[in-house]
Amino acid sequence: MAPIIIFLLVVAPIWLVLHYRSKRQVNQGLSESEYVQLSDLSELADKMADRIKTLEAILDAESPEWRKRAEG
Repeated sequence: MAPIIIFLLVVAPIWLVLHYRSKRQVNQGLSESEYVQLSDLSELADKMADRIKTLEAILDAESPEWRKRAEG
């Protein structure tokens, strides 16, 4: 019985406070610095996708069978 009382009086309130604090932070959205970082990462991902397309085009021109070898 004592562990249940300790849980209800100590652990549960702390748990609830931390839970709802994290929910509030999630609902507030991104901060300015997080938004800037996300934009930078998105830009880098777009550049990487362009580079991959270019490399695949080069490989298609120089070695048309490369996709079959890469898959198998």
